[in-house]
Amino acid sequence: MSARLVRSASIVTVALLFFLPLWWVVASALRPENDIFRFLSEISIWTIVPNELTLQNLIDLWQSDFALAIFNSIFVSAMTVAIGLLVCSSAAFALATIEFPGRNLVFTVMVISFLIPFDAIALPLFNILRGYNLQNTYIGLILPGIGNGLAVFLLRQFFLNIPKEIREAALVDGLSHFAIFWRIYLPLSGHALMSAGLILFIFQWQAYLWPLLIAPAPDYKVAAVAIAQFATTWEVRYGLIFAAAMFISGIPMVIMIVFQRYIAASVASTGGKE
Repeated sequence: MSARLVRSASIVTVALLFFLPLWWVVASALRPENDIFRFLSEISIWTIVPNELTLQNLIDLWQSDFALAIFNSIFVSAMTVAIGLLVCSSAAFALATIEFPGRNLVFTVMVISFLIPFDAIALPLFNILRGYNLQNTYIGLILPGIGNGLAVFLLRQFFLNIPKEIREAALVDGLSHFAIFWRIYLPLSGHALMSAGLILFIFQWQAYLWPLLIAPAPDYKVAAVAIAQFATTWEVRYGLIFAAAMFISGIPMVIMIVFQRYIAASVASTGGKE
């Protein structure tokens, strides 16, 4: 019993350590801007609990252009997930089930691709898309996110665990590869698709450098860029920064909580089968 109590206490302690910074962001968003850093020099209960509640930061936030930035982020992320899942699952199916020359080489290059930081290829990619006049467009924001090597890798590993006898029987029955992919593999891959979708969503949701390069116009500003612009050379609006951070971090957190059991099941079902 004592060992179980110690283990439970340790889990609760670690959970609180991760939760406290998030709580401090929420508390800072709900207190007057002059009080945000007032109680840090001497730690007290008022450090994490607002001694004066106010909604002014939230009101000022939604009266700014942040609402449009949040819409842009949600739209770009949602379109990236929808299109990206189709692209990544198609590539994963081909790499897992179709024998073609150079398949292993293609898979190796793909694995290496998601080990390269996106910042390293952002400028060359910007020059390519600018040549197609895709600056300040939703297409320019969405395109780099739809082909994600990590999502392809995860889906390929899942497809490899589907018995090949199912595919062979479908081929004997006259189904094409596309029909097998669409009617058999995708319906069996719900958990894996959710995990891949989360990868695609997080890639776009937290993107800062790419939206700043490809879509600097105010109409295409995303949330990560909007929150950075609350700090200027002459003024730093900490109240708005914390209020915006609360929404930016809260949306993916809710998604993770809702789908965590599906994501865990997907990770558990992807093995190293080759």
